[in-house]
Amino acid sequence: MCGVVGFLSSVVTSPKDHVRELASTISYRGPDADGAWSDSSSGLTLGHCRLSIIDLTETGAQPMLSATGKSVVSYNGEVYNFEEVARELQREFRGGSDTEVLLEAIESLGVEVAIEKFRGMFALGFYSLEKQELTLVRDRFGIKPLYYGWVGKDFIFASELKPIRAHSKAIGVPLGISREAIEQHLRYGYIPAPLSIYKGIYKLLPGSYLTLSMKQMREPDFAGFSPVPSTEAKLSPKRYWRLPPHSTSQVEMSSDEALTGLREVLEESIKLRMIADVPLGAFLSGGIDSSCVVALMQSMSSRPVKTFSIGFHEARYNEADHAKLISEHLGTEHTELYVTEQDAMDVIPRLPTMYDEPFADSSQIPTYLVSKLAREKVTVSLSGDGGDELFRGYQRYELFDRILRYTRFLPTCLRVNGAKAMLHLPEALKRILLQPALLMVPEHYRHERVGNQLDRGFRLLSQREPNEMYAQLFSHWDTANPTIGAKEWTLGINGNLHGISDFKSKTSPL
Repeated sequence: MCGVVGFLSSVVTSPKDHVRELASTISYRGPDADGAWSDSSSGLTLGHCRLSIIDLTETGAQPMLSATGKSVVSYNGEVYNFEEVARELQREFRGGSDTEVLLEAIESLGVEVAIEKFRGMFALGFYSLEKQELTLVRDRFGIKPLYYGWVGKDFIFASELKPIRAHSKAIGVPLGISREAIEQHLRYGYIPAPLSIYKGIYKLLPGSYLTLSMKQMREPDFAGFSPVPSTEAKLSPKRYWRLPPHSTSQVEMSSDEALTGLREVLEESIKLRMIADVPLGAFLSGGIDSSCVVALMQSMSSRPVKTFSIGFHEARYNEADHAKLISEHLGTEHTELYVTEQDAMDVIPRLPTMYDEPFADSSQIPTYLVSKLAREKVTVSLSGDGGDELFRGYQRYELFDRILRYTRFLPTCLRVNGAKAMLHLPEALKRILLQPALLMVPEHYRHERVGNQLDRGFRLLSQREPNEMYAQLFSHWDTANPTIGAKEWTLGINGNLHGISDFKSKTSPL
């Protein structure tokens, strides 16, 4: 991964030095090199910290100017099909990086046409000196993070919140905490896009781009960078891609044909992601997702693939034994690390400096440890993340299907109002009315919290539409009835974890 940062400011006196200082706050994203570019006429400055993966020479350095000198880009990510795009452009390139191909394609074809061709993960800031337009772009699934917004009268964007926070301190404009973001975090366990923990700072939505015109910035009605409603309207992101709608049409295909087609798609996808000029490996948990990825990697590699896994001495949490069996079967070069309780405890004090905003994923500590382990031997590592989402691997998908099937014959009005009525009954009466149903529940599940679980079920059934029911299924609390004030919650976090601003978002580690 790399780190990008850029800002528009009329108060910063040494923009290149300043952008390097901002980029240094995320230098771990790109420890191989850094760079800065500034345009005095517009006030735009771009910075970059580089992790070299393709074309390790200076021809891949960023921020990168196009061959014509009319465009510049600061880019984090990888366009896997860049060689195919390069052939389409039918021109000579100075180096062999995907950055140069991406830059020249956007300049030649325009943003919308070019990004339709890119297969990969990316977040970038592209500036056209000719059009005097800054465009921010994020990949289709939002794998790479990108934040943007106003700090006083300055516009700023970055891969993480750390540079934005550093800029706010440098110009003396504090960032305010977003109450809405806090509520979303308490409901879902993370802060979903487009919100961030700070007021006025947003995550660019997946599959979106945002264009800022320097000409508009100079218009009298633009209010001099001030974050007023008219400014917000001119900064409205546009979607260039959405997940295609679900099709109910039946596809005539045998099981063998489906398996063959799936394997071909996975092989092509993994082959593209194995293109690198640096050591490559994979995380291996022993589960279906990562095992499939590693198996296909090994089938396309002339040498043993380097694999990495984390183990625990507690048997019920340990998956290292499964990973080791898969590794032995496939013949990978396997490295495993058994984590002790103390190892995990030692990571906790570092979490506030690793994460920019509240993040409640229970896997954050083992993910950090396996990443640290892998970095000792490889620069790039593939994983099985996303498999459960694509192939319905989580139990909640089956549970939601069951709920829809069992309730589809009930009139919506009866289901919704009946569930709401049950939520308002006293606990004792609820248990009496539901005693027959409780007898069907295994005894070891009939504990003092069964009432809480029943209430969760009634809240789900009280939602009118399926999408509302699905959102409720993921909710840890009901934001319609907040029980904690934003001020009190923020003060508590600040007192115990060195400041809420030192957390990171769900997407940031990428």
